[in-house]
Amino acid sequence: MQTSAPLATVSMNSNLTCDVFTYKEVAHIIFPIFYTVVFVISLLGNSLVLFITCQSRKKLNTTSVYLVNLAVSDALFTLALPGRITYYIREFDWPFGEALCRVTAVLFYSNTYAGIAFMTCISLDRYLAMVHPHRYRGLRKVQTARRVCCLVWAIVFLETAPLLCRQMVQKTQGRHTCMEYFNLNASPMLPYLLLLACGVGFCFPLGLILFCYSRISLKLSRTARHNSVMDRSGRSNRAKSIILVILGTFLVCFSPYHITIIQFMVRNLLATPSCDDLKAFKMALQVTVSLMNLNCCLDPVIYFFAIKTYKRRVVSFFKLRLSTMATSNLKSEPENSSSNT
Repeated sequence: MQTSAPLATVSMNSNLTCDVFTYKEVAHIIFPIFYTVVFVISLLGNSLVLFITCQSRKKLNTTSVYLVNLAVSDALFTLALPGRITYYIREFDWPFGEALCRVTAVLFYSNTYAGIAFMTCISLDRYLAMVHPHRYRGLRKVQTARRVCCLVWAIVFLETAPLLCRQMVQKTQGRHTCMEYFNLNASPMLPYLLLLACGVGFCFPLGLILFCYSRISLKLSRTARHNSVMDRSGRSNRAKSIILVILGTFLVCFSPYHITIIQFMVRNLLATPSCDDLKAFKMALQVTVSLMNLNCCLDPVIYFFAIKTYKRRVVSFFKLRLSTMATSNLKSEPENSSSNT
């Protein structure tokens, strides 16, 4: 569905005389620092997830399959961050040309909506495992999970591929902006399409996650009344924790952005936005997009709660590396002392 792709390229330029970049002096300091931190944490966190997972490919279950694809999505998005950091350092001036801007846009939206889709899949998987453990077993096979992931990637590609054919770089006031302008007056249907995209791409998945969390919580509370041992089951609490972390990520990262889009599109349908409205929307969009990009740092936390052996594998990995470094240092010390004599 193409409608979900242009969400962050909404124009603040329906009035060509309105300069919405009123805070670029502050932004070119804050955003590079923020995205540099996001880049480092995301690169380390998701690389570690993929490395640890590759060490135990034979033990993958359905949840692991969705989490690996989530990490791949975050890793691909991380590749686009150096370009965005440069863009903000140059005060919203894109030096890399049209093609790389389009690729950046595709990576950005692919990460956003693939991430939402895989989080929803994880929630549904935990719901089926906890509430219907003996039904729908076919849906919880690893092969089925892989097919679902292929379907998600295919849908996301169909959503974002049109961006490769859309002009993303605009020359404005001596700057070449990237992913900033999308004319609200280009089509009278655009606000409706964006509202539909928010409904399908955000509100519907959020509803499913809330449903899964409520049903799992209800199942656990009922089980606790009849069996106190099951109430203390680590598996049950872990399933609840997974969806709670996913829900928290949704509310912190994705909700502000989509609420900003929804309220502005509704207001745009009721009246033509003023220049002050456009400036406020631009600033809100920039902040909420930053929060949304924060999800690639939080996704490894989901992996930590979802896979009970992940913590042990990470600790073992670092212990092995530290012991290897210590051994190499001990071997090098006698060599140094003998050379000195």
